[in-house]
Amino acid sequence: MPQTNPVISDPAPRPLTSINDEESLFRQSVREFAENQVRPLASEMDEQGKFSSDLLKQFFDLGLMGIAIPEEYGGQGGSFFNSILAVEELSRVDASAGVIVDVQNTLVNNAILRWGSEDQKKLYCTRLASGTVGAYALSEAGSGSDAFGLATRAEARGDGFVLNGRKLWITNAYEAGLFIVFANAAPEKGYRGITAFVVERDFPGFTVGKKENKLGIRASSTCELILEDCVVPAASILGELGKGYKIAIETLNEGRIGIGAQMVGVAQGSLECGIGYAKERSQFGQPIAKFQGVQFQIAQIATELEAARLMVYNAARLKDAGEDYVKQAAMAKLFTSQVAERTASQVVEIYGGYGYTKDYPAEKYYRDAKIGKIYEGTSNMQLNTIAKLVIGDM
Repeated sequence: MPQTNPVISDPAPRPLTSINDEESLFRQSVREFAENQVRPLASEMDEQGKFSSDLLKQFFDLGLMGIAIPEEYGGQGGSFFNSILAVEELSRVDASAGVIVDVQNTLVNNAILRWGSEDQKKLYCTRLASGTVGAYALSEAGSGSDAFGLATRAEARGDGFVLNGRKLWITNAYEAGLFIVFANAAPEKGYRGITAFVVERDFPGFTVGKKENKLGIRASSTCELILEDCVVPAASILGELGKGYKIAIETLNEGRIGIGAQMVGVAQGSLECGIGYAKERSQFGQPIAKFQGVQFQIAQIATELEAARLMVYNAARLKDAGEDYVKQAAMAKLFTSQVAERTASQVVEIYGGYGYTKDYPAEKYYRDAKIGKIYEGTSNMQLNTIAKLVIGDM
């Protein structure tokens, strides 16, 4: 029979100084929800490549989709750090659940709270906190790491704009009702023509296209967006005309901390499964957890995981304190994605042949871990950012 994974309370305890009592209670409540409501559905959602609509509704009912949105707009009035804790705990059980909450909180909500007008905050934050999923549409087929090479255009027409182009790899797009779309309103100015627009799903000329069939985080939707003479009112401009590049850069800096939290959660969940299996699996007359070779493997990945977690927490704390965190965010995303991939790979080997089958959870964690090195800035782009900040002017 496939293994039923025991819930391990906390095999890698957090330092007491890294999290206060209120945050600890919040984290525990999210963990209990993840164990009781998300874990039973994780395998089925992965197989079907679709996230449960009932589970998504529970995310809103529990306030997980508007953690840092002020209470005056219907949110929880929490911190960015709270959002990070939620992403980590959900990802420990299912990375798809983690990234849905991550994109909503660290990208979409953050962008509107920071750059939106008061009218936009009242209109959109209220919806994002209560039942509307958001998506962040920057990437295109020819514009990935070169985010400012986007081809989507915004032409001023009447009292608004007409958008034309295609977006690719847009997380949450299948479920989303609201999209932050980046388009160039003045191509002759290069990246200084890029503008961010808040686009509603029912705007004329806007279509959600193909849903990708992915290796990992399969329950999280990733779709193409098609804009064909999409009519957008001027009131939908987020921030200022031509300042979209600034919004993109700074929002993604914050989002990298969220991906770091996702990868920490994936690594934590994978490690717990590996420990549980090593205690149950016997060879040569004893559990394999008693062999020093296996013990050393677990000790090494547990140590790397703790370091990764502290890097994420540090970046999140800096962000909440209003301090410079760009280098720390890039380092956290780079390192956590490496740790998650190494951890999940090692756990597959601890399981042996069983780890290669879908009857056990190890292979899913392995598939889910891979995306950490790719989205919201590839590992090479993180290295590029870190190098510039460490070396400085030359």
